[in-house]
Amino acid sequence: MSRSTKIFQASTSEVYGDPTLHPQPEAYRGNVNPIGPRACYDEGKRCAETLFFDYFRQHNLRIRVVRIFNTYGPRMHPNDGRVVSNFIVQALQGAPITLYGDGSQTRAFCYVDDLVDGFLALMAAPDDITGPINLGNPVETSVAELADMIIGMTGSRSKITRRPLPVGDPVQRCPDIAEAERVLGWHPKTALKDGLARTIHYFDKLLGSHGMSA
Repeated sequence: MSRSTKIFQASTSEVYGDPTLHPQPEAYRGNVNPIGPRACYDEGKRCAETLFFDYFRQHNLRIRVVRIFNTYGPRMHPNDGRVVSNFIVQALQGAPITLYGDGSQTRAFCYVDDLVDGFLALMAAPDDITGPINLGNPVETSVAELADMIIGMTGSRSKITRRPLPVGDPVQRCPDIAEAERVLGWHPKTALKDGLARTIHYFDKLLGSHGMSA
């Protein structure tokens, strides 16, 4: 492999599991259940980080590791199962919006353009900046607030339906992005409502073109 090659790993905030430290800095080692229903994804990403840093230490491989927090935006798949796309599709179709638990669990939603800017900044950084580095929006939003926001922005008549919170679902998830600000000069710029407006517009056109709109 050429010495000039840089290898990028898209890791995830899931490596922090159901965190007991809030917000989550990169030095936090997480609270992951290795045999839980979410463990395949959580531990798979943790293992990948381990391998990346082994190759960095043993072979001086030029690595970049990013821990991505809840990202959203146009071109998401309508059936990808993520909360933003789920809520938007349900709202546009006038279907019940599925809320798990009481909706008080929080996430930090980062618009895709901001995330890509962070990727580019990290790849352009000096080789001693390997990561792992958190990229996400440090503004917390509860899932219930997100549902209400999307219903309002779409003018939907959808009603909320509640289901039990899945086992192991994190109660809080929010990045500490001090390291990204310090070494990359990066900070997300897109407010949630602005990003949601663009995402709703995309899904409205997509569903309409497939005859799926309410």
